[in-house]
Amino acid sequence: MKKASLAGAFFVSAIWLGQAQAFCPAPAGLAQATVQRVVDGDTLRLSDGRHVRMIGLNSPELGRQGRSDEPFAVAARRRLEALVAASDGRVALQPGKEGKDRYGRTLAHVYGADGQNLEAQLLAEGLGFYVAVAPNVDLVACQRAAERQAREAGLGLWKRSPVLKPQQIQAPGFAVLSGRVSDVRRNRGGIWIELQDSVVLRVAPNLLGQFDTASLERLKGRQVEARGWVVDRSRRGGREPGQARWMLPLTDPAMLNVTTE
Repeated sequence: MKKASLAGAFFVSAIWLGQAQAFCPAPAGLAQATVQRVVDGDTLRLSDGRHVRMIGLNSPELGRQGRSDEPFAVAARRRLEALVAASDGRVALQPGKEGKDRYGRTLAHVYGADGQNLEAQLLAEGLGFYVAVAPNVDLVACQRAAERQAREAGLGLWKRSPVLKPQQIQAPGFAVLSGRVSDVRRNRGGIWIELQDSVVLRVAPNLLGQFDTASLERLKGRQVEARGWVVDRSRRGGREPGQARWMLPLTDPAMLNVTTE
């Protein structure tokens, strides 16, 4: 993308961002930290050695182990680098209710020196997807609003829709899917929502209390959009004959939306 078009996109997104930021005020008294480097579009390494995974933002993956960068992965990292630089290399952190992820990274919302929430800023510029993983879901409303504005303006990732049909899934990883519900089942493993017999969405038993289960059970025949990290059940040894190969665990109600026809 040419420099001029990038600048224009960020200028437009700044207008959209002013509305989204109203939902993300910076709390008072947050701890400050110095950033050593930006790892990628959603991860920072601090000078004290901590890795911070920004809550509610999933940026495109940089290529590793011979794989190519995903679209806008480099742009997301560079934009985060610019935001950190504009904050003189220091950020404020609001730790999540769950403070660490399974990789040992610190989970936190990140704010610049001007009080702006950096996750919302990247989302409003179309440089990542909002994600909601309980219990760290306090800013979901803000993050959804920021992404929606980028989506409506066709910025970044949303310039060309990244939403996939269920049958287009070819590999594990993060995805946003849109499809019609062909079946809904409930058993000891939770609630299973099949999309066109290609992908099954799962609400685990320990998360059922966070969902409107009656509404989920009435989804058959409806068009939905879901997002999350797709897993290959054939590799996990958990796939039986006739079952869909791909499974997407739903981590919060915000990861599933009923859409219009």
